[in-house]
Amino acid sequence: MARYIRITLEKRGVSARARLLDDEAPRTAEAVWQALPLKGDVFHGKFARNEVYTLVEPFAAQEPGAENQTITPIPGDLCYFTFEGVLNNPAYGYETSAGTNETRMLIDLAYFYGRNNLLLNGDVGWVPGNVFGTVVEGLDALAAASQDIWMGGARGESLVIERDSED
Repeated sequence: MARYIRITLEKRGVSARARLLDDEAPRTAEAVWQALPLKGDVFHGKFARNEVYTLVEPFAAQEPGAENQTITPIPGDLCYFTFEGVLNNPAYGYETSAGTNETRMLIDLAYFYGRNNLLLNGDVGWVPGNVFGTVVEGLDALAAASQDIWMGGARGESLVIERDSED
């Protein structure tokens, strides 16, 4: 039986429904499912293009490792990234409140809302992400709100990820 989650841009009041990819990314999908609900500040991708994400504390008992990875996510992809010590470059623009420093591990949970994404960072090279879910409802509204984040700013916006049992 398929499992679903809801991703919501809280301030903008926009949400979408996504199906977990249990067959393609079982370890990552299970780790995310067990950690829900999750909430964090929103950031818009600088390098990847059409990406909105949040940074959260590690939550898996054991990191899922690489599975169902991509460097070219498509609209609707939900990706999981692990970062340790690479987000401390001032060029990334994170404020101290984002909790980044040289040694801290953070989990980046992202969704992609448009085409032509490429997970290439000038400082570290390719940054493959585990695709653990796909948006099945609400991508157009989420994309419009995400474009507003890009043009209007992310300050004060939160990304909420929770289980969705709606049928």
